[in-house]
Amino acid sequence: MKRKKKAAWLYLTPALILIGLIIVFPILYTGYISLTNMNLFHWNNYSFVGLENYKRAFAKADSGFLAAIGVTLLWTLVNMVLQVVIAYFIALGLNVKGLKANRVYKTLLMFPWAMPAYVSILLWRVCMYNTEFGLLNQILEKLGLEKLNYLSSNVPAFVSCTILNLWMALPFMIMMIDGALQSVDRSFYESARLDGAGFWKRNIYITIPCIKPILAPAVVMTTFTTFKQFDIVYLLTMQKGALSGASLQTIITYAHQNAFVSNNYGLSSAVSMLIFVLIIIFSLYTNRGLKEENQ
Repeated sequence: MKRKKKAAWLYLTPALILIGLIIVFPILYTGYISLTNMNLFHWNNYSFVGLENYKRAFAKADSGFLAAIGVTLLWTLVNMVLQVVIAYFIALGLNVKGLKANRVYKTLLMFPWAMPAYVSILLWRVCMYNTEFGLLNQILEKLGLEKLNYLSSNVPAFVSCTILNLWMALPFMIMMIDGALQSVDRSFYESARLDGAGFWKRNIYITIPCIKPILAPAVVMTTFTTFKQFDIVYLLTMQKGALSGASLQTIITYAHQNAFVSNNYGLSSAVSMLIFVLIIIFSLYTNRGLKEENQ
């Protein structure tokens, strides 16, 4: 037994060291930097300031942190509700009996998700949202309407980013729901039709409860991804040399701005630690909910 334990530790030790170097050390170091005044002017001679960066984020009215949290929560909520609802009805449509070439439709739906995000975002910025040459404004011009600047202010920019995020993220959710629908026993629907249940009742009392255990992990994973979304908001509205005029900030772009634009590494590290804590709390809450449902 002792030899087996020693052998197990010999195998586990390199893995634990690797985990410590890749995961634990960066978190601890970020936490340490968040308690200092490290910035561009205090790169080597920074000092310990305690919780000052956290106080600045929460208490200072013009810090932008609380506004960024509000935008991030709204962004996550709106995108997740729209993703699940739209993907659900599209997946139902793909599973209608007698639908021809449904495999072709499913393959085509995967293209937005399979394309590199950087390429997709820049294509939308240039080909769709461009004020002069974008496809949307060309259509408006053909209809005799005024051209719109989709990224010039916060509300249109938020809507534009949401549309692009849906275009990129919907295929994954559609495929997950479509796969879950395949597992539902068709005899349930036949019995429901004999009892006179309509479309909505069949979905509320049969489809949704049956696919919920399969769909819940995908929704949780996508919620994390949406909460941490950076590239869409940044590349559409904040990329250096292509600022659109919108001051839209999520919590991730806020941390990026403080680190790489304002060069305030202490404040950026504090924000990163707050993001880490929020994600851990949400993860514990969702995992607990999933365990209770599976019991």
